[in-house]
Amino acid sequence: MLRLRDLLEINGYEVRVTRDTDRSIHDSGIEGIAEQKSSDMDNRLAVFNENENAICLSIHQNQFTDPKYSGAQMFYSNSNSTSEAFARALQNRFRELLQPDNTREIKLCGKELFLCYYSKNPTVMAECGFMSNPEEAALLNTEEYREKVAFTLYTGISDFVNRKK
Repeated sequence: MLRLRDLLEINGYEVRVTRDTDRSIHDSGIEGIAEQKSSDMDNRLAVFNENENAICLSIHQNQFTDPKYSGAQMFYSNSNSTSEAFARALQNRFRELLQPDNTREIKLCGKELFLCYYSKNPTVMAECGFMSNPEEAALLNTEEYREKVAFTLYTGISDFVNRKK
């Protein structure tokens, strides 16, 4: 989310994004979808683990077979002791600023969320809403709502970073 990157940089954070377009960052010369995906994930994890004092956020939109589900939800791994607090800060901000009726709880993940599980730094996968929910999908497709999501993530990140100091 480039809006989030811009907000963070304007406020003095050093930001590194692994993607600014919908493209893989697999090693050149790798062929086959599975091999490219594996290389892509390994390269993203290397970026996540490059700096000791980094926090890592993987931003997604959820999808489910039942369109009734909605709301942001944060996933974290216990491979870093502060990832849970990071997830909680983000979830709290979604509830406070954007989705007051959101009752979703943060969720512990396992190895299925490769980047969260193997990252050495505090890491959260943020599912910012459900594309399978027509109302939420419509919101996520507006510039105004995406700006609100970016600001919500920014305030959650700031809460977490400032709590650690």
